[in-house]
Amino acid sequence: MHTITLQPIDWLNLFLYYLSLSLLAVGGAISLAPDMQRYLVERNGWLTDVQFSASIAIAQAAPGPNVLFIALLGWNVGLNAGGAGIGGWALGLLGAALCMLGTMLPSATLTWLATRWAQRNSERRAVRAFKQGMAPIVIGLVMATAWVLGRAQGHIATDWALWLLTLVVALLVWRTRLHLLWLLGAGALLGALGWV
Repeated sequence: MHTITLQPIDWLNLFLYYLSLSLLAVGGAISLAPDMQRYLVERNGWLTDVQFSASIAIAQAAPGPNVLFIALLGWNVGLNAGGAGIGGWALGLLGAALCMLGTMLPSATLTWLATRWAQRNSERRAVRAFKQGMAPIVIGLVMATAWVLGRAQGHIATDWALWLLTLVVALLVWRTRLHLLWLLGAGALLGALGWV
């Protein structure tokens, strides 16, 4: 376990960070992973790279909304601050709650207001242009997330098979109508065989 000490101001800063980051989640919460990694791992040292990547992997593998990885990141920050036992669990719950509230509150409010406005004005040129303009931004944010997660697992030169598989899957998703579960199954099989 990675042991850290958090003061009350650190908990407030964690909440305010997620509060401010929330409005940038135009590609979904996972598109914010690179910035979260900088804040939680590189800047503050509250999580290790392995803890960060594992939190995302576990949350993405579990059923439910993709945003659950944010709660798991907060949980792990709390566990690192509280140690083993009841104290760790209590601070883990606090971390998960602060991160989720900070993430959900602004974006949910803005989404509700913007959706109501866009539905009433769907034929306006500006609304259509906004939707078309956001597509490349979302793609770029998701690609940055893939880069951060892949980089944490190894180096391109030594893990070339993983990077090649990632490129092939991206091209298959882009150019075919192959169901994602088939690609996920193929990747799991290659991993189980030790090829990636």
